[in-house]
Amino acid sequence: MDRKIKSIGTMVVLGILLVASNALAGEYAFSTVGVGGYDVVAYHTQNKALRGTGFHAARYEGVTYLFASKANHDKFLANAGRYLPEFGGYCAFGASVGKKIYADPTVWKLVDGKLYLNVDSKIQKKFEGDLRGNLDKAYANWPKLKGNTPVGL
Repeated sequence: MDRKIKSIGTMVVLGILLVASNALAGEYAFSTVGVGGYDVVAYHTQNKALRGTGFHAARYEGVTYLFASKANHDKFLANAGRYLPEFGGYCAFGASVGKKIYADPTVWKLVDGKLYLNVDSKIQKKFEGDLRGNLDKAYANWPKLKGNTPVGL
């Protein structure tokens, strides 16, 4: 009988702790880090891929973006849409062939002020080989892909 009471008591305590931890998690929850922690403004203003830091972070539409400087952080807050990568930061060439694939933030290209990432330099060359055609296909495919789980090539 004592064992049964201890078991029930333990389950009650664990249940209370679970409810309390879920309540706290809502207040302190972490979000996804966008573009692998690279500074999305630096691509546009410094023409390079720079890692951001935890000192300069902003959350936008459920994603946390890190910045290399306060100036970049402030530029992002003033006009986030200008700096966000296309296709949610997933591989642009992947989108053109109907696949949602993680991208490497160091493999990138700016086209008409928009940031495109790709999975590696070999794929980047394919992407650039028919840039306009691949972009047209990627934009046509993206509405069907964006809610999908990422896959490999």
